[in-house]
Amino acid sequence: MTRWALLLEYDGTPFVGWQRQDNGLSVQAVLEQAASHLNNGTPVPSIVAGRTDAGVHAEGQVAHIDLPDGFQARTVRDALNFHMKPHPVVVLKAVTVSADWNARFSANRRAYRYRILNRRARPALLAGRVWHVAIPLDAAAMHEAAQRLLGRHDFTSFRAASCQAKSPMRTLDRLDITRHGDIIELVSEARSFLHHQVRNFAGTLKLVGEGRWSADRVAAALDARDRAAAGPTAPPEGLTLMEVGYPDNPFRD
Repeated sequence: MTRWALLLEYDGTPFVGWQRQDNGLSVQAVLEQAASHLNNGTPVPSIVAGRTDAGVHAEGQVAHIDLPDGFQARTVRDALNFHMKPHPVVVLKAVTVSADWNARFSANRRAYRYRILNRRARPALLAGRVWHVAIPLDAAAMHEAAQRLLGRHDFTSFRAASCQAKSPMRTLDRLDITRHGDIIELVSEARSFLHHQVRNFAGTLKLVGEGRWSADRVAAALDARDRAAAGPTAPPEGLTLMEVGYPDNPFRD
């Protein structure tokens, strides 16, 4: 068998998330069903770098699967894309990797983007891809407050109650907030994230943008180590997994 690393993009709107569930269609199910066509109909399990929630999108998700020997990279990519139609999931690149390479455990960085459409008019072209906030937001104040969250901390205040991580300790390397016209972008990077961590950052920092919270209150919420001390969880549609980093990136040209 040959191990294949897959670089994927998908629109998370119609899915219950990455992971297989009993209550609807998942990205994982679509990929694995397509892969079975390259394995004589036998199911092909997949491992993913990050299990995105329902409604969350990806421009640079990474997964790996094992297939019988002998396939060309172009064949794997194109065959998977053919069999995943009409679902909004595509393989951008397929490359061979060593048998011990793991999409999840070999990764050393994840980057997420959260987008807020900050205008009175609701979205049309960006519907399902942004959080629409009609109240004017101060992106500079949001960015200043976000810097109080950088570094290694106990992020219990920004962790979902259902989070299954063994420890709330994480090192946040980047949390930048910039405005581009009506779009406010939050870009966050870390080795790994807790469940809902980025969405809880976005929901909390929106309160700063509205003028309801100060940067000091964000720092106090972090220090409280209590989910109730931070702001609400932002909706999933604004979140996109942008990139997964590896010490030796298999997708580098």
